[in-house]
Order: sequence, then structure tokens, then C-alpha cells
Amino acid sequence: MRAYSLDDVHAARKQRDSWWTVFLVDPVACRLTVFVANHTAVTPNGLTCLSLALGLGAAVWFAAGQLAAGAALFYLSFMVDCMDGKIARLKGTGTAFGLWVDFVGDRIREICCAAGLAFGQYAATGEVAYILLGAGVTVLDLFRYVNAPQMKRVREVVRENRAPRDGRNAAAPDGAPAQAPPDDSIEVPAGDPSVQPPWGVRRVLRRYRRLGRVLGRHRVRPHLMSGIEFHAAVFVVAPLLGAGALLPVSIAAGALLLLNEAFLIYLLWLFTRTAAPAAPVPAGARHLPA
Repeated sequence: MRAYSLDDVHAARKQRDSWWTVFLVDPVACRLTVFVANHTAVTPNGLTCLSLALGLGAAVWFAAGQLAAGAALFYLSFMVDCMDGKIARLKGTGTAFGLWVDFVGDRIREICCAAGLAFGQYAATGEVAYILLGAGVTVLDLFRYVNAPQMKRVREVVRENRAPRDGRNAAAPDGAPAQAPPDDSIEVPAGDPSVQPPWGVRRVLRRYRRLGRVLGRHRVRPHLMSGIEFHAAVFVVAPLLGAGALLPVSIAAGALLLLNEAFLIYLLWLFTRTAAPAAPVPAGARHLPA
């Protein structure tokens, strides 16, 4: 059996990830991945199931009012969840079904932890605000993960419908297919003033791109408050700070998440403001529903 090194694991990381994962999880997760890859036969799905079990344990501790223990188990659960993808890419053992298992397992963990947190604090204080907190966390989480694939689909449709006009999907000089821009990029046609954002917004977008390039050198995505950071704030940082921090930290994290989502939706709107294709769209191309 091949012996994997830490460099091998580093090469199997995502090209870009959340800052929480890059700086506060991967330094430990990568070393654990080396051990798991070299000394066990555990599969990515096995790690996903372990992550879910740890997450359910965190929910139980939250429901019992043991915030620090719940935060520790949630952190471990997320760390194991980061390891399953690395093992899959490292050994080539990932499956399409495994993607579904990983996604659904994450949603179950987060919903159960939100419910456990709400139940535990409501039982301890009798304050309805904690029930609303659990419901709010669940709604924001589900909105984020329902909205993201739909936004990706819209970008793909716009690129396909724009392709006959500008040749953006033509073959690259070496014969390889041209790569679509990454999903977190900002695509606004440069030659059509009717689709340009206001001058002040363009300045913000330029700085956003510049920030993205700087963060990209460290594998960090430019979205500084996305789903992962939101979960870390609600289920790790706030519980470790104590019961008094649960509401203010969660509300602040939720507001930043909504602000991030609004910014991404605005970018999507700019991206879709393109003129109709000059050439007929091929019959096989997808169209946005009416």
C-alpha cells in the first residue's frame, strides 16, 4: 500500500476554501488525514458517517445545556467532514453517491444542532428568543444551500446562451475546451455600457477582485461570511463564549451572511444583464424558464 505524505494531502485540498477551514481546521485535519490514509482502510463515506455521529452528539450536548462540550464535538465533526473529501481525492475513492451523503449529512447535523441549541437554552431560561434563534439558523442555512446551486445554474445558462455571440466556449488553442470562469468570479461584459454598474459600485468590485486575488494566494475564498463561517460562529464561537453570547453572536453572523448573499445576488443580477445573443441559440442550449 502506498505511503502518503503531508504534501500529498496538501495537493488534495480544495483550490479555494473558507478562511475558517484554511486557518483553523486544515492544519490539524491534514495531519489526521495522513494518518487515516496510511493506517486505516476507512472510506470517505465512513468518515461522513462518523462526522454525522459526532454532529448528533454535539446536538445532544447542546440540548443538555453543555455548550462547551457541544462546541468541541461540532468542531470535531466539521474536521472529520473536511477529511472525507481529502481522502476521496487522495485515493480516488470518491463516488457520486458520496457527494449526496456528504451534503445531506451536513444538513442533518446543522438542523439537529440548531434544534438542540434552541431546546437547551429554552429549557434553561424559558425565553422564546432561543426558539426563534434555532428557527432562524435553520432557515438561513437552508436558504444558503438552496440558493447556491440555483445561482450556479443561472450562470451556466447565461454562459451557454452567450456562447454563440462571443465564442467564449470555443476550443482553447491547444485543443482543450475553454474553462468557464469560476463561480465566485464577477463577469460583466466590458463593451456594453448598458450593463455596467454605477461608478461607485465598480470601485467596490475592483477592490473585491483585488481582495480575492490576495486571499487566493492563501487558498481563501473572497466570501468572508459564507455558510461555513456562519456555522462556526453559531455552533463553536458563541457556545465557547457562553450562553450570553449566543443571541448577539448568532444575530451578527446571520446579518453578515444575509449581506454576503445579497452581494452575491447583486453580482448575479449584473452577470445576467446581457443583450440578447446576436446569433440564434443552438437547439441544445438551455434557456431560463419564463
